[in-house]
Amino acid sequence: MPEFAWPWVAVLLPLPWLLRRWLRRAAPGVALHLPHPGLQLAAAERQSQRSWRSWLLVLAWLCLLLAAARPQWVGPPQSQLRSGRALLLAVDLSGSMRTDDMELGGQPVSRFGAVEAIAGDFIARRSGDEMGLILFGSRAFLVTPLTYDLDAVRAQLQGATVGLAGTETAIGDAIAVAVKRLAGQPSQARVVVLLTDGVNNAGSIAPLDAAHAAKAAGVRIYTIGIGATEMRVPDLFGTHTVNPSADLDEGMLRSLATQTGGRYFRATDSSQLADAYRAIEALEPMPQQGPTLRPRHELFRWPLALAVIAWLLALAPRARRREAAA
Repeated sequence: MPEFAWPWVAVLLPLPWLLRRWLRRAAPGVALHLPHPGLQLAAAERQSQRSWRSWLLVLAWLCLLLAAARPQWVGPPQSQLRSGRALLLAVDLSGSMRTDDMELGGQPVSRFGAVEAIAGDFIARRSGDEMGLILFGSRAFLVTPLTYDLDAVRAQLQGATVGLAGTETAIGDAIAVAVKRLAGQPSQARVVVLLTDGVNNAGSIAPLDAAHAAKAAGVRIYTIGIGATEMRVPDLFGTHTVNPSADLDEGMLRSLATQTGGRYFRATDSSQLADAYRAIEALEPMPQQGPTLRPRHELFRWPLALAVIAWLLALAPRARRREAAA
């Protein structure tokens, strides 16, 4: 139904009449009578033009006030999903994330390529959460603060590149950044999803020390270790099999999750990575209903356009007479 955001603008309705009444009129000049009947016809014609021009100006003023009152069409109430949960996604961008030991759609992709696709889908489905993004390598950076704009979070993840934050892995610093950001949130569910393929070898904070701080702040950490266990690499005699995830510190990741009430997941391929995100969704379910919101659509453009048209029509005859006189 239609509503006005600023109905008090109606008090300005008599303003032109008041200005005309209060402003001092110019003294009348001396009348000059000439015996030409055509002058009376011209005066009557000017009076007629002045009359409909005045009505156009009145219409323009009314439409201008209508636009200033901000007419809106208010839609029916719609339920909004707001879980109250603050979730930070911490993604490893160290050099080892370039390793092409994952598959996506039957095509080999890098570890980060798989994370970018699957984590992006995970972000899109968390429409009720306030989410943020931390990227870490040799250092940890909060790239996207907590927000309900999930498109912005997803865009930042898709725009990241391996090595952007350095080639090493500062897991403890990433957790510390997450805890600092989540500690100021209301005392509700606070979650960190940390994904890495290596061991903590950079930064100034030990991962277990950061985990203690997370537990004290009520932050749950879900950890995901990514990387295949077997990979064929070429050598002088053809190829041989190696373990590209030999540096993955699973014990540390499992301890981080256990101490904070989270859970550890191992993803050796893109299918297991997707399963890990689905499991996190099940452990952190979304609410079925939240506060309601009535959408509002602004309608001021229509009366504003009509006011401009009426004003231009009112001035058009005057402009033509000036051209004729010239």
